[in-house]
Amino acid sequence: MLRAGAGPMCLTTRVDLPELDEFVPHRTEDDAAFEGRPVPGLRAEFFRRPEGARIASVGRYSLGDREVLLAWGFVDEEHCRRHAVRDAAGGWHPAADGCPRVELIRDGQAVIGLAVRASTGDWVKTLA
Repeated sequence: MLRAGAGPMCLTTRVDLPELDEFVPHRTEDDAAFEGRPVPGLRAEFFRRPEGARIASVGRYSLGDREVLLAWGFVDEEHCRRHAVRDAAGGWHPAADGCPRVELIRDGQAVIGLAVRASTGDWVKTLA
């Protein structure tokens, strides 16, 4: 279920992430919303698989052609169990418990990107 996200630029030697090829695509949202506001270019892809009597779920969020974060848990849980944020070099920050902290980046009223807080405390900003 987990894949190593390590690479030459990764922040850690091993980051455990869900192995998406073990899941089935469930649904996709283009211009997905955060805080009730659509984010132009944000693609949210959701994957599921049975795990005993429960259904495991993974959300993969990409802005443009850049994968921004993964969030995962079970569909019967109200919030994410864990999440991981992609770093600017293409590696992964260590996974953290709970849902990611996300803030919208605006230019006036227009949403132009996202800032996601990594487990290291760094804010990773991605513009559409």
